Amino acid sequence: MHTDFWLNRWESNEIGFHEEEANPLLVKYFPALSLKKSSRVFLPLCGKTRDIAWLLSQGYSVVGAELSQLAVEQLFAELSVEPEITQQGALRLCRAKNLDVFVGDLFQLSSSIFGSIDAIYDRAALVALPEETRRRYTAHLMEITESAPQLLITYEYDQSQMDGPPFSISREEVNHHYTQHYKVKHLSRTEATGSLRKRIAAQEEVWLLTSHTY
Repeated sequence: MHTDFWLNRWESNEIGFHEEEANPLLVKYFPALSLKKSSRVFLPLCGKTRDIAWLLSQGYSVVGAELSQLAVEQLFAELSVEPEITQQGALRLCRAKNLDVFVGDLFQLSSSIFGSIDAIYDRAALVALPEETRRRYTAHLMEITESAPQLLITYEYDQSQMDGPPFSISREEVNHHYTQHYKVKHLSRTEATGSLRKRIAAQEEVWLLTSHTY
């Protein structure tokens, strides 16, 4: 999926994937990560998700990565916060209290830039990427976060009936990407809601990825 695709979606306001409230699966299953308050949570390809506001309200620090500058501007505007903006190599960093959002190519992000991460919440990244990019993405994610525990949300449907994104991710693929580094626990499988439900019958799945010694 070329970067222009997502930039054009934001420019034309074709953001049916954006939810106006915190994702209920986040609210229900985030406690499974057993994080201390003030823990740093990484949201790859975060857009302007309301999940960030929810995490902040629960006392967590958030680190986001997003391709679209417009999405990040809207995120901070909706939070009623004026960010401090600096350049971090090839990326722009928009910073406010307990919130760092890096704007640019996710693959340019490194642990030396954003520091330690306590957990990952991936609702919109893995499912947004085509198959040929997902292996690179998952390897990069584990490298820059030192395989921090994850709450992962995916969709599964008949991919032959609809082009992504969001793409269908099978259980086998989740295991293929992650079982070498994580203990993979399936938490939930429910009928997908929102804009995807209008397009195709799909299941939404929630996964908990933790250390093998967890």
